[in-house]
Amino acid sequence: MKTETFKFLSKKRIFSLWTAVSLVFLLPPSIFGQPLSTLKVMASLFPLQEFARAVGGEKVQVILLLPPGAEAHSWEPKPSDVVKITQADIFIYIGPSMEPWVDKVLKAAQGKKLRVLEASRGLSLLKAEREEQGRAIHSHGHFGPEKMDPHVWLDFTLDLKIVDEIATVFSEKDPAHAFLYKNNAETYKQKLKNLDQKYQTSLAQCRHRQILLSGHAAFAYLAKRYALQQIALSGISPDAEPTPQKMAEMIKATRKEGIKFIYSEELVHPKLSQALAKEAGVGILVLNPGHNLTPKQVREKVTFLELMEKNLKNLQRGLGCEKQ
Repeated sequence: MKTETFKFLSKKRIFSLWTAVSLVFLLPPSIFGQPLSTLKVMASLFPLQEFARAVGGEKVQVILLLPPGAEAHSWEPKPSDVVKITQADIFIYIGPSMEPWVDKVLKAAQGKKLRVLEASRGLSLLKAEREEQGRAIHSHGHFGPEKMDPHVWLDFTLDLKIVDEIATVFSEKDPAHAFLYKNNAETYKQKLKNLDQKYQTSLAQCRHRQILLSGHAAFAYLAKRYALQQIALSGISPDAEPTPQKMAEMIKATRKEGIKFIYSEELVHPKLSQALAKEAGVGILVLNPGHNLTPKQVREKVTFLELMEKNLKNLQRGLGCEKQ
């Protein structure tokens, strides 16, 4: 009798142990410190990556397509990058004026469950500067037949709409967390509104209204928003070579208006800026278009909002703005 009872209890314990082990494998991974299933998102530019991370929080994994320090206008995806995009749940990009390679990538993703968001669609886009209109299209075809300026993220009011669109796409892919995405979007949009108001206040009373750029014309949206004038050596393509006439005009403008600073870009070699500043007898300040980060900035986890705050300080200094 005792032997039979022991056998029964042994079988019962074995069954209980098997059941417990089975339940372990059925439990959500988050129980063990691993994240639950998340949306996999690919973003073509740094601002889009930040917007997506802000909206998605822990429910999304957002990968930036651009390598650190890469110039967005001339960069093109490798086959391995195309694979990453096609394996994602969501792909966010600006538009054909910024990413001319996108059509080929999307053709490769046909038949897959990839959700694509063209961030600039439906926004009020600015046309490329007049000098760019008459110039042969950039070798990479970056500005296409539309000849539109793709730097929409430098108008923070347009960013509000992009953030809303991202929240909508996330909610469509993951309805269970739609409320979370909406709340996160509203929180980040308030930061953008605060930044916009700070720009409005800080740039209202400036001695100068002209932003003299030794690089390409990336700041038309920002200039329009805050009633400034952008004067750049080249058009919206950073690869375009400035003419001697254009350089002479900029030097003349600094002297006529009494401007003390010109602006260079962080990801562009400073040689041209230095030569122009020396000839004009002015200083150099940095304006960051914000489309990508340097390796150092990636390590320091610099945010898009921080880049724009730094831009504002340099604008105030270079334009001779009254401190508010």
